[in-house]
Order: sequence, then C-alpha cells, then structure tokens
Amino acid sequence: MIIVMQKQAAPEAVARVVETIRSRGLQEHISRGEERTIIGAVGDERVFDANELETLPGVERAIRVLNDWRIISREAQPEDSVITVRGVAFGGGRMLDIAAAPERAARADAVFTDPFYLPAKPYAGTVSGSEAEQIRAMRDELARCHAAGRPVLVRIRDVRQIEAALDAEADILYLGGELMSNRALQDEVGRLNTPVVVCKDKHHRADDWLVAAEHIAVRGNHHIILGEAGTLSFEPEHTYRLDTDAVVRVRRTSHLPVIANISRLWHNDMPQEILYRLAEAAGVNGVVSSLR
Repeated sequence: MIIVMQKQAAPEAVARVVETIRSRGLQEHISRGEERTIIGAVGDERVFDANELETLPGVERAIRVLNDWRIISREAQPEDSVITVRGVAFGGGRMLDIAAAPERAARADAVFTDPFYLPAKPYAGTVSGSEAEQIRAMRDELARCHAAGRPVLVRIRDVRQIEAALDAEADILYLGGELMSNRALQDEVGRLNTPVVVCKDKHHRADDWLVAAEHIAVRGNHHIILGEAGTLSFEPEHTYRLDTDAVVRVRRTSHLPVIANISRLWHNDMPQEILYRLAEAAGVNGVVSSLR
C-alpha cells in the first residue's frame, strides 16, 4: 500500500503512520520529497482498510497495490477450478445448460430452482403456500431431478433456509444477489462442504463480487461458483442487462467457475437466444435459462 502524505505534513504525522504500519506487522519504506512524503507499507496490505489510514492526521490518500482477495485469485491458482457435482463439471472447457424449469431436467446438464421466491410487491401475486409447503414441494422437485441424474442448484433467500435445502439434498446452494452483503450467511456457507453460487447483485461491482466469494473461501469452503444475473441498464424499458464486462474481468482475475442466470433478463430487443450466445462469448461456464 502507498500512503501519500499531505503537503508539508508534520513529522509527528509521518511517525503516526509508521507506527500504525508496524503495529500490523508490516514495514515502512519512506520517500521524502520537497513538498510531500510518500510511505510504502511493505507486506500483506490486506490487513488494512484504506479508509482507516486516510483518517490519520496528515494523510492525503492511501492507494492499494494488492486486491482484497487472495484464495480465489489466479495468483494463488493459475488454472481454472473445476467443481464436479453428480458427475457434472462446473468449470473447464464445457459450457453447461442449466434449466430454470424442472420439466427440462432430462434435456439439461443441471437444474436451477427457486423454492422460496416471494414477490417483491405485495400485490404482484399470491404467496404459494406456507414455507412448510414450499419445503415439501422442493423435496419432491429435487427427488425427481436426482432420479434423472441431474444436480440441482437451490436458491436460498435467508440463512434459516440452509438447513431445509441441505435436508432436501440440494447439490449446490445458490445465494441470490440480495445476499451479497450478508456476511453472517456467507460465514455459515463458508463452514460447509457444499458447493455454493455467489450471485452478483445489480448494483455491485466486480470487486464486491470477488470480495464476497473470498469471504466464503476464508472460512474454508473453496467450492465456489460465481453467478451473474444482470446489472442495472440505462434503458428505462429494460431494467437489467447482462454484465458481460464483469464476467470478463472475473474470469481474468479469478480461477473460479462463472455461470450466468438469464432466466429473468430476456426482452424483445435481446431475446434469450442472443443473451445465451453473449454470455458464452464472455466466457461463462454455464447458463441458467428457460430456453426449451
């Protein structure tokens, strides 16, 4: 990390920064100019938050050299990760067809299900039964997919739903974008030995996506798949668009497999057939779609 001091910063301010750097086990490298002093923090700078240093007296700004992720980076593992579930490989050279509809299980490589879905608006639709009924329906659905030899990705929307999903023999836990900032849930799935999809939310950057995945990996679960389900669009008629830029960036930065969920993205200007090819061109390892 590089710390740029303010013009004519007092020696006491420089000493305070050096003391802070040493307290975290790093060493300082000081370069004094006529107007500014620049301090390099030598070591693993991930122990610091840049904002923490910028609040110190006399500090103008702190610039990171390393990223906030290490386990999931290509520096740690240059080759792509491959996660095999029920004989189906997520990652590697083959593009997976992941069905958003269970009736397509026989023709797809895997199945995506969202048993705990609730409409965002109170009058958008009726709730399909109690959570107990949702769990029973999920069990039946997973049993049918497993009988067809297909792994199932189960979307969970709350930490309390993990146990029910695992009891129903969910093969992969799918964390929707609304859980990107839920560190308690990420801690929980990080302690499991079950593969998990970390889906990016519509307003998060690729860096936020990778940090969430790293948070899970730090807890011990390295069976992680990155999921992209759309980002905010500039077109008022079409709220979301496929974030191909983010997919390309994380494929270059991380060794984790990436899947794209386009099941709720299609529209008249960009039907799912085109979105499917666009996701494939961006380098994803699988696509969740409702294509027949």
